[in-house]
Amino acid sequence: MATLNVFSQTWQPCTVSSSLSCSNNTNNNITISYHSCKVHFFSNSRFFTAPTFHFTTNFSKSGSGFSWLQSSSGAASSEYRKRPLYSAFPTKAAEVASVQDLFEFICSGPLLDKIGVTPEKVADSIDKWLLYGRHVCRLFQLNELYLTEPQKARVYHYYIPVFLWCEDQIAHHQSTFNEEDEIPPLVIGFSAPQGCGKTTLVFALDYLFQVTGRKSATVSIDDFYLTAEGQSKLREANPGNALLELRGNAGSHDLALSIETLTALTKMTVEGIKMKIPRYDKSAFSGKGDRADPSTWTEVEGPLTVVLFEGWMLGFKPIPVEAVKAVDPQLETVNKNLEAYYDAWDKYIKSWIVIKIKDPSCVYQWRLQAEIAMREAGKPGMSDDEVRDFVSRYLPAYKAYLPTLYSEGPNGSDPEHLLTIEIDEGRNPILAG
Repeated sequence: MATLNVFSQTWQPCTVSSSLSCSNNTNNNITISYHSCKVHFFSNSRFFTAPTFHFTTNFSKSGSGFSWLQSSSGAASSEYRKRPLYSAFPTKAAEVASVQDLFEFICSGPLLDKIGVTPEKVADSIDKWLLYGRHVCRLFQLNELYLTEPQKARVYHYYIPVFLWCEDQIAHHQSTFNEEDEIPPLVIGFSAPQGCGKTTLVFALDYLFQVTGRKSATVSIDDFYLTAEGQSKLREANPGNALLELRGNAGSHDLALSIETLTALTKMTVEGIKMKIPRYDKSAFSGKGDRADPSTWTEVEGPLTVVLFEGWMLGFKPIPVEAVKAVDPQLETVNKNLEAYYDAWDKYIKSWIVIKIKDPSCVYQWRLQAEIAMREAGKPGMSDDEVRDFVSRYLPAYKAYLPTLYSEGPNGSDPEHLLTIEIDEGRNPILAG
């Protein structure tokens, strides 16, 4: 099974100054001017030829891997604010067919049709694609002119298209209010299996919102897990039920805390208003976890434009008891607990992104990668056997609820505001079969 981390090869970031404009001529061709050169993109073709561009840059092809990319720690979304962003000044020439190659690559992406973007629209907004790509590469310390194919796919086939879709959702959300109204932030839900990269996706989107002038907040269902003490009480109340022995399934969350937090976030419409978002420490108690100390919780300041809410079971809805028992009799209690989750989570979400996988068994390998990264970062984590046992407690829920999630959409979702993305084992989007 392929379990490559597409960001395992990292380069030092740089800043490349550029000037770019787009126009349509009378021959129905699209012309992009980049510095003193011009590239013609013909509207009746996805592909084209163009002259090579010359950039004067200096890049180092060395770098260290980022173990936190595989970590699902709730604190990750604030880490980039603490990290200095470096630029390299040009010292020698590098010949790169940048705009030509990039346009062709972007237009081959599997999400363009889903987000309503044509090659013509890509050409018209190529300056934004370049800018956003530069921001993402800087965030992950990638060299934007020496990206591997998997890295390029992650940036230009995944993160940027999803960001553009989110921007469209925000614009629609804001258009439903009057000019004088205090507009609440749009809550976008990300439902995706564990380890598939949803936390890193949200991390990248949050950064793009910040650098483009929008205030955003990130929150995970992990932030609402019961404390270690609360989890112990849940275990005692359900003796012999392996699905409720550890955190994860419906019943292991503090729903009152989630309602309080999400309600407060949606009211952050005034300049200067502040609040702290609960965070969870998965490394506590040898990987069994506990709620983080409030002094470490992330503080956000309003007015918020968007709240990015992610979780492995967001949008799950109860199914008939007979169907649940057929999967696993222990799931009956979980299914009953799930009835309270719509009011605690899903009703706050107005736009949805569902990341779809073909085989839930991928979760084991992805989760194992996350724990290895946590251990390599010096944090205590679960052993390989503990990971296998831990993931086995989630698989019944995947088997029971993913088919309905994929066929009907999340609980309470609007098909007009739902983006479904199917990914491969390398965590990159693919064309749906």
